[in-house]
Amino acid sequence: MARERVRRAPVMADVARRAGVSHQTVSRVINGHPNVRESTRARVLAAINELSYRPNSTARALATRRTQVLGVIAFDTTLYGPASTLFGIEQAARAAGYFVSIVSLEAITEHNIAEALDHLAEQSVDGLIVIAPQRQAVEALASLPAEQPVVVVEGGEAPGRAVVCVDQQAGAAAVTRHLLELGHETVVHVAGPPDWLEAQARQAAWRATLAEAGAPVPPVLTGDWSPRSGYLAGQQLARRLARRDDVTAVFVANDQMALGLLRAFQEAGIEVPGRVSVAGFDDIPEAAYFYPPLTTVRQDFAEVGRRSITLLLEQLATGEPTAKRVVVPAHLVVRASTAAPSHHPSS
Repeated sequence: MARERVRRAPVMADVARRAGVSHQTVSRVINGHPNVRESTRARVLAAINELSYRPNSTARALATRRTQVLGVIAFDTTLYGPASTLFGIEQAARAAGYFVSIVSLEAITEHNIAEALDHLAEQSVDGLIVIAPQRQAVEALASLPAEQPVVVVEGGEAPGRAVVCVDQQAGAAAVTRHLLELGHETVVHVAGPPDWLEAQARQAAWRATLAEAGAPVPPVLTGDWSPRSGYLAGQQLARRLARRDDVTAVFVANDQMALGLLRAFQEAGIEVPGRVSVAGFDDIPEAAYFYPPLTTVRQDFAEVGRRSITLLLEQLATGEPTAKRVVVPAHLVVRASTAAPSHHPSS
């Protein structure tokens, strides 16, 4: 039997030939150089994927003094938002020819963050991405050297650092406005944990949108992102509705809590959206299959990943840190859980 020919691994010249560009252009794309047209970059990345090309990281590290490894520090990746953000970053890094070393922390403490930074420093990572949804995490970054290439994801302002974030305020304003435009006199809000920057932004936008419309601002209920906390908030609202018919719309700060709230309403015989409209935030994959399908706000985590990697590679290419702020749009997704009120709330 003839020995089957062993297919050789593709090299950079193969990628250049497939994409119709020069060897130097492929190198610039792989190394994240900013001076490449987006159409050309897309063609090169497509060729890399088609050929399953994997750059020789050892040779490149010797030539460039880089490891082709990016460090990522993440917090509470059991939650949909941080987990999806992390996945988007991993995908974008792989497409750019980089490996990712991840440190996932259960709790945000100065000690834990310092340990994570030390761990990644030992691996000589080329740059750092920190998924920093809480103020404490952002403040801990002050200990990093100013010249350290870093991108902060969902980190609010993060003074002096590059930031990529979803437009939380625009998303929350859009869903609140949607409920008001359906005819609801006001909107109750079930907020996320008060130390989370995203929860703060969504609550602030909800409050500002009600004030702009001249609508009453009801007391805020607070959860912890979990379905259980949404369920407890739903029970609290159900007890209130048993005494007074004064709630017709609820904006819940994430879809997981909205799921718990829907369960509590169902157990209490409160029809959605017949008696109360309910909206969430995140557009988790299951949201379209809730009963009823959930109106929510979609976050483009893949785009967050791409923009984060682009910002970090720009810093690596230029050797200069940046304080650019990239805001990724959020999109309202209207489904069957929201409708015009069937009655006016009692005074």
